[in-house]
Amino acid sequence: MLYDMDQGPRSAMAEVHRQRRDLLRRACSRHTRRQRLLGPEDLRHVLVDDAHGLLYCYVPKVACTNWKRVLLALSGRGRGDPRAIPAHEAHAPGRLPSLADFSPSEINRRLRAYLAFLFVREPFERLASAYRNKLARPYSAAFQRRYGTRIVRRLRPRAHPDALARGHDVRFAEFLAYLLDPRTRREEPFNEHWERAHALCHPCRLRYDVVGKFETLAEDAAFVLDLVGAPGLRFPAPPPRAKAAAARDLAERLFRDISPFYQRRLYDLYRMDFLLFNYSAPSYLRLH
Repeated sequence: MLYDMDQGPRSAMAEVHRQRRDLLRRACSRHTRRQRLLGPEDLRHVLVDDAHGLLYCYVPKVACTNWKRVLLALSGRGRGDPRAIPAHEAHAPGRLPSLADFSPSEINRRLRAYLAFLFVREPFERLASAYRNKLARPYSAAFQRRYGTRIVRRLRPRAHPDALARGHDVRFAEFLAYLLDPRTRREEPFNEHWERAHALCHPCRLRYDVVGKFETLAEDAAFVLDLVGAPGLRFPAPPPRAKAAAARDLAERLFRDISPFYQRRLYDLYRMDFLLFNYSAPSYLRLH
């Protein structure tokens, strides 16, 4: 790693991140068995900034649009202001190179030398946010047609023809049943918006210098930008506290109507994200 984390005022934050790395390493050794070798395609979510020696593994629904904007701004786009870069440009395919696009020797060189970071979020708040944004909002017609129609067809007996055609009214319980149905992952990998963070970023196989959290986004983002040597670059303002509380409330409200049996099965599905990133099981779950 090219960056010294232990200088001056950043040392308190450096200690926070050292503890997170230690927790992650211990959780990996405790909870993971022998794993398969990673291929280049497993690294599709790791974005590369060669100019600044950065690797960023993006997890959708964890400020990834703004992090992509920041990486583009670092390379001079948007006159260096992340907020000037439209979301559709930040997400345009090929705009930021992926580690998967390099040869094995080039991949290994970057993994050894670059500062690697990812940002994670409480798993069920992320899942509730993905459901609301991609399946419950009227502007998500493309997602509703692709996934909503599939969910309705598979899980709703005697569905209305309009729901079968549009997939616009998927209930949260149906979405969870779809995730838990073994056929779903047999047919294709989970969509990145609800795939587990550990399955996107492989934190027990790749060494991450910084494990940022959505819950401490402002401080963690400033820490990364300080390490990069771009403290003047402002990370777009994180959501206000009221919005963070609303995300927690949404998850609690959605999960309250789910039976303890399905709550337990869903917790088991996302368990590794809870364990690796040191999140407690939410108090509203009835797991016993």
